[in-house]
Amino acid sequence: MNTKKLAKVGLVIAFSAAMAGCSSWDNMSHRQKSTVTGAGLGGVAGAVVTGGGVLGTVGGAAIGGVIGDQVGKNR
Repeated sequence: MNTKKLAKVGLVIAFSAAMAGCSSWDNMSHRQKSTVTGAGLGGVAGAVVTGGGVLGTVGGAAIGGVIGDQVGKNR
């Protein structure tokens, strides 16, 4: 398995584990849920755009988290 494919599989596993680990999801505000969701989707999008690059994944997660936070604030 090549490195890029392995990075993508690792990202999917990490995202799945993070979402499954949100046992306090019911206790989170709408804004917090939006932030977590935005960060997860942004990380995946960043990984896809950069071909599994770490910087793209982290940058996408950061940008997605900020966008999710701002969207969640309006509800």
